[in-house]
Amino acid sequence: QVQLVESGGGLVQPGGSLRLSCAASGNIFSIYAMGWYRQAPGKQRELVAIVTSNGSTKYADSVKGRFTISRDNAKNTVYLQMNSLKPEDTAVYYCNLPEWHNRNWYASDYWGQGTQVTVSS
Repeated sequence: QVQLVESGGGLVQPGGSLRLSCAASGNIFSIYAMGWYRQAPGKQRELVAIVTSNGSTKYADSVKGRFTISRDNAKNTVYLQMNSLKPEDTAVYYCNLPEWHNRNWYASDYWGQGTQVTVSS
């Protein structure tokens, strides 16, 4: 079984920064893309960023230039550096192992428990 454990959320003021981490179990990490999704109250879960096994990245338009996704295969960990945070970034952030098919990325059934990010003054 794959286990994903997120950490690093919290309360931050607008314009501030946070770094999220997601630790994955097992030896399958190196062959998976890893991604971050988020879900705000009353809204659907949405893709934030993906990093592939060869280091390619994809970002939602709303976070481009502000968020950076990266991974450390040796530590089985993926990170999300979030800068210039806005109130609309407030959400529960989830780690996932997305899958590529039909020329698009789709969230898999592997989810972490989520970590709350609140951007407020």
